[in-house]
Amino acid sequence: MRAFAAARAMVGVRFRFQGCDPATGLDCVGLVWAAYAEAGVRLARPGGYPLRGWARERVETALIAAGFAPAECAGQAGDVALVALPAGQFHVGLIGTDNWIHAHAGLRRVVEAPVDAAVRAAPRWRLGQGG
Repeated sequence: MRAFAAARAMVGVRFRFQGCDPATGLDCVGLVWAAYAEAGVRLARPGGYPLRGWARERVETALIAAGFAPAECAGQAGDVALVALPAGQFHVGLIGTDNWIHAHAGLRRVVEAPVDAAVRAAPRWRLGQGG
């Protein structure tokens, strides 16, 4: 998928909370939205979300408002993984076959990492169920 390739080109971009522009920094939401924009798809972007404590329902509502739906079949490159982190936090990134790309707050940059158990178990969301 073109969005996954666009996200891969953003690896190394600095992390910035509420960031939505690769030139100035991205957070996890900004990465997904910027990757799709680079792939030619403009999404309705949520605003005002917290760094911590963004409830699953609010994340899912934002994904639905942008045109995503739960993936009904095997994962595709460019699907969005909705990963549950400790303490009820949620994180999104673009998933590929063996790797995923996400804005890592601790490392302060966008990274590509192997899919681990938490990502593998995460619900996947697909744009328009056609990807």
